[in-house]
Order: sequence, then structure tokens, then C-alpha cells
Amino acid sequence: METVDRAARRRRFATSVAVCLATACAALPLSGCRVSDDDVHRWENTARGPDKLSAVLLHDKYEVPIRVEAALSLIRMKPRQGRRIGINLVVETLSQPQVTPEARQAIVAKLIPAIIAELKKPPPVAQAGQPSPPDGSYPYKDAAYALLNGERTVIIADEGLKQSLKQALVEWAMADFEHRLDNRTQSFGMEQLLRYLGAPSVVGLPKIMTREAKHLDQMAALVSELGDPKTKEAASAGLVAIAKYVTSDEWTKVKTPELKDANQASKLAPTDKQFQAQLAQYQDEELFRVFGALRKVGGRPAVDFCLTFAGQKEQSEKRRSAALAALEGRLDRNNPEDIKRILQVASTDAPDAVLDGAFRRIGEMPRERVVDELYKLLKVDTKWKIRRAAAMTVLKMSTVKHLDEFMTKLPEAAAKGFAMPEALAYGAAFGDLKEGNPLEAAKKYFTTGSPAARVSAISYMFTYGTVADLPVVQALETEKAPVPVCDTDPECKWSCEVAKEGAKDPAKEREAKEIKTVGDFVRFCVEPAMRERKPEPKKDEKK
Repeated sequence: METVDRAARRRRFATSVAVCLATACAALPLSGCRVSDDDVHRWENTARGPDKLSAVLLHDKYEVPIRVEAALSLIRMKPRQGRRIGINLVVETLSQPQVTPEARQAIVAKLIPAIIAELKKPPPVAQAGQPSPPDGSYPYKDAAYALLNGERTVIIADEGLKQSLKQALVEWAMADFEHRLDNRTQSFGMEQLLRYLGAPSVVGLPKIMTREAKHLDQMAALVSELGDPKTKEAASAGLVAIAKYVTSDEWTKVKTPELKDANQASKLAPTDKQFQAQLAQYQDEELFRVFGALRKVGGRPAVDFCLTFAGQKEQSEKRRSAALAALEGRLDRNNPEDIKRILQVASTDAPDAVLDGAFRRIGEMPRERVVDELYKLLKVDTKWKIRRAAAMTVLKMSTVKHLDEFMTKLPEAAAKGFAMPEALAYGAAFGDLKEGNPLEAAKKYFTTGSPAARVSAISYMFTYGTVADLPVVQALETEKAPVPVCDTDPECKWSCEVAKEGAKDPAKEREAKEIKTVGDFVRFCVEPAMRERKPEPKKDEKK
């Protein structure tokens, strides 16, 4: 865009040119002063051409047709020093007070149809083996946008004409969307144009969100931002169709020869195993691209597809995790079926990353709608990693007032299969509880409650206790109550690292110490962690 000073100088020069032309015309026979279409077209390529064309457009001594032709010449004029100054001049000139509203609308009434005609021309098609021919529509698109957005003056006052131009811009954008999205010569980018046009501008995007589309992510973002519910639903369904294609045998049949040709062109000769790995990686990349687009658009088709896909054990951990990530913020908080299905994924024997993704989505639901189902997963016979994920989800939804409720839901009796990492995770999470003092709420469980509740409460001190807090737990050093038991899962064992007996360098010579009682847990696990942590200085001490 031109600077204010330069634009002002151009306006003053154009006005002076107009005065000179008018004076000359007054002194000469009309036939000797007439400005023709040839003059206008010639001025497109001369140094002072922009000013002369602006003068013709400005002055009412000229007939409307020649003033319109001057405007079109300014629009299609080649860039000067990389800038399309002609478009700015058209807007500036038509905004001048010398141009009466009646004259302006007379010019616009013929200029806009001419611009629309250019916008509706079919996009150029490249011939086989030839570079794509230039697309001459960009200046007209930029001019249309600029005329619609006149800052100082309403240039297009006729509402019907304005709507016709907007519709032509929508059709122009959809006619060759991906090429026109990528073009960097435009004064106003495609996304800027569509945001101005609003919801109607993206109604056609779902139809061009196809298997071959290269900009699914940007299309999805635009639909998400601008689209009405119907457009979003159509885009969601279209993306699901693409995802199903990418995971189908048809995709493999199509892409196998393409990948082989690409290897040959790159002079690569992978083994069959290496080729299959290449193909699988290629397929994953394509699928993750679609999941990224689904995440932006959402919609019922996307939600149903991703929930189903996340529950398919035959799919890889990465793919199932990607499907769950695509559901972020998209589950219907008021739909019991959505809640039921995501809980089913979370309660299966899935890989850790899948469980983590499922519980993240559950954590986005209202507490009152999911807490009872999550508490059902805190049973003794639930695998400890699933129980830990469910419990941590509950705690993230809770405040200090919910701590008693939580403790009563932990496994009772010996809590067989209750892991030490589980207890430590709960203790650390207690510190994040709001609306109260978590330590005061947890203290009573140091000596009462189930083994699982006791070690979880004491674990608060493992994360937050300092050397100054040692008296709080030292009374438990002789506690003989057993800690929970783990028989089969090696990750579930209760042990802490301690200095070897008789070690010359206790800091380096370490060994695993089996933890059997609450006293062992306090002496060998909790207190060493507390001794390494100094209390935070008081405000006066900090100063």
C-alpha cells in the first residue's frame, strides 16, 4: 500500500493533470482533444500513465465509458516496483469529493459487471508437460475486494450490485481454490478475502475437500472459523470419507505403484520389508493429516468415526492416539452415548498412550456426569495403570472438599495390585486441589483408612514435605501395617533406593530396598525426599 504522503502527491498530480486536460480541451476543437481507448491502453505502460488514467477517471468532462475503461486499465496495469498502484488509485480516485455520488454510481454500474465478467472466466489449464499459464484474474479480485472495503467513501452503494460482486468472488475462490490459495502475488490473500465474505464464502469448501486436496488443514480451519453448522457437518462427513479411504485396501493399491515410481526416480532400492515400512509411514502421515483436519472441524461424523477408530485394537497405538487427539473439545458434554463410548475406550486393555488420551477426553466432561463411572474403575480388580488414570482424572476435577469421597473409593483391605507409583501420583495430585488446605484434609488418613488411602495420604509429604515437616511423619516410622501387595506386575512392586549397608560412598553405592510396611515407606522413601527439600523462606527472609 502507498504511504499517505505519496498517495496525497498522486492525488494532487492527478487533479492538476485533469485541470490541464480540461483547459486544453476548452481551447481546441473537441475532436483534437478526445481521449480514446487506445490512449487509455497505451498509458498503462507509460511512466505518467497512472496519473493520466486517474485524471480521466476523476474528471466529469469525460464520458462514463472512457472513465470505466480508465479504471479497468488501472486495475490490470502491471505492478510498478512490485506494487499494484493502479488498484489503489481507482479506490482513491472514486473516493474523491470531485466525483459526485451520481457520477460514481454511473461508473460503478458499468465497472462492476466488467470485473465480474473477468472473475467468472475459467481458470487457465496447464497443458501436459507445459508450465501453468498465468491467471489474469488476480488484479480483478484484488480490485473487487478493495472497492468493497473503501474506507473513506462507500464506493458501491447499490446493494444488488454489491451482492453480485460478493457472489462472483465466492465463485472465483472455489473455482481454483488450492492454486489461488497458494498464489503470493495477490494484494489480498485468499483467507483475508473469505473472512471478509463470511459464512457464504466457505459453503463450497466441503465439495473440494477431496482425496487429492493438498490443503485440507487450511480448508478445515476456514470451515471451523467461518462455516455455518450445515457447512461444518458436510466438511466433517467429507473428511471422514477421506480417512476411511486412507485406511482402506484401495489406498494401498493406488499408492503402492506411486511409491515404487518415486523410489525409482530417487534411485532407491528398498527391500520388501523396507518398502512396507515406507508405505506404512506414508499411510500414517496421510491419516494424521486428516485427523488434524477433523480436529478443527469436529461435527457428529468426526466424533462417531474417531470414537470407533480409537476403540479398534487392531489399529496402532499412534493411530488410536491421533483419533483421540482429534476429539479434543469435540465430545458432546450432554450426550450420554459419547460419555459411554469414551469410557469404554478408557476401561480396555489399551496401550498407555491410548489410555492417557481417553482419560484426557473424559476430563473435559462435566464432573457430575462421569465421576461415578470413573469411581467404578478404582476397584481392586482393575489394572493399576487404568485405576491410576481414572483416579487422576477424578482428582483433576475435584477440590479439597472431595478428598474424603475419593479416599473411600480407593481399594479396601490389602489392596492387592495397588502400586507404589499409584500412591505417589495421588499424593502429588492432592497438592493441586483448590479451595482448602489439602495437607489438613489428608492428615487424618496418615493413621486411619484403607492401606491404599493411608499410603496415598502420606505420599503428599513425599512431594511437598520439607525437612521442617519431618516431625509430622516421624511418629509413623515404627508403623507395622503392611503396604499394598503386588504379586505379578514388576512395575507394581514397592521398593525405594537406599544406600548399601557399609557403603563408603552412600551417595553412589545404592540398592533397591523392598518396602513391606507403612513404617518402611516413611523411613526409606518419604523422609529421604523430605530431607532434600528445604522450606521456602518467609517474605522477610527473601528480602
